[in-house]
Amino acid sequence: MSSTDFYASLNAQLEGLLSGERDWLANTANASALLFMELPDVNWAGFYFLHGDELRVGPFQGKPACTRIPVGAGVCGTAVATGEAQLVEDVHEFPGHIACDAVSASEVVIPLYDGDRCLGVLDIDSPSVGRFSEQDLAGLKRFAEVLLHSSDLSGA
Repeated sequence: MSSTDFYASLNAQLEGLLSGERDWLANTANASALLFMELPDVNWAGFYFLHGDELRVGPFQGKPACTRIPVGAGVCGTAVATGEAQLVEDVHEFPGHIACDAVSASEVVIPLYDGDRCLGVLDIDSPSVGRFSEQDLAGLKRFAEVLLHSSDLSGA
């Protein structure tokens, strides 16, 4: 299956899973479970939500995670500070990387926005260097759009 077909299928699954439900907590919990179940070679998939000048862990699948991440710190905090998705081939080469799980080797982080307001991030880690591609980034950005469109995340 091509990457395009894989993400079309994944995003269709998410749309079905969230159909008729707008609760942000339920939807982010199910979205993280779907990602963890369907994405090969990942060891963490979940969300951090912005509270003041820090991100706080939200629903996720994987090993226990860092509870709080300052804006600007690590890959997640950088995504919030810059407003741009982060595609990191080798987290050990990322300045200021926060090792919540020493096994993680690559990471993709997508900021979640409600208009101009950043709500938090979608964060996915892999134990393999170079696991994520530009096609993964595009598919996961669309995944985040589906989630944002289907959920009332402003209360997160």
